[in-house]
Amino acid sequence: MLMAITRDVSPAFDRCELTHLPRVPIDVERARAQHNAYEWALVRAGCTVRRLESGPDMPDAVFVEDIAVAIDEGVIITRPGAPSRRVETPAVLDVLVRHGRPLQYIRSPGTLDGGDVLVAGRRVFVGLSARTNRAGAEQLTGMLVSVGYDVRTVPVQGCLHLKSAVTTVSPDTLLINRAWVPAELFAGFTLIDVHPSEPRAANALQVGDAVIYSTTFPRTLDRLAKRTLSLHPIDVDELLKAEGAVTCCSLLFDI
Repeated sequence: MLMAITRDVSPAFDRCELTHLPRVPIDVERARAQHNAYEWALVRAGCTVRRLESGPDMPDAVFVEDIAVAIDEGVIITRPGAPSRRVETPAVLDVLVRHGRPLQYIRSPGTLDGGDVLVAGRRVFVGLSARTNRAGAEQLTGMLVSVGYDVRTVPVQGCLHLKSAVTTVSPDTLLINRAWVPAELFAGFTLIDVHPSEPRAANALQVGDAVIYSTTFPRTLDRLAKRTLSLHPIDVDELLKAEGAVTCCSLLFDI
């Protein structure tokens, strides 16, 4: 059974951390409605959803994926690159402990956001970004190599996280913006390019055979629709204003 940890939209969501986007007004109630629809998309894709609260001191907590990296062998608790986000860790850790997941931890001076970790079968790509430094990437690499993963670091430019630039849509197929990551590092995968007019369109959430995807990017959505994919389009435009996307709003692991 697949568990999805989510967190509700904080009343302080409009004070979220921003790195590459200008700050624009966010309709918090609309964001909450979109997040609720996102959770139902997870349910339809076969997940059991466990929603945690987000206080006014946690404007970014809805992006729960950044707090941990789940693999078959256990969970790595990250050390987010934005210090303001480290207050989010205890509640997520509590759920993982309750489910008996073996845990490891990224330690200072390492920083690592879950949004910079793309797991594709036994291959893992770790983005070097504004939020994940080399020390964090090296710690994670050591943990993963020790249990048999093939790990490669990827330089990220122009966007917040690796998964802003590339994500899986099937076991052997990636959706990618080649301007933000070097495509040659993903040799062996079939690559689907985002539409040139939609540079932020590379984020898709694969849940089993389903692919949850934002309706904000209709031209790239058309490209995905031409493939044999089970698409679940949803509207998340308010969440996108906070540099969020569909992968970062849940932490998925088997129970």
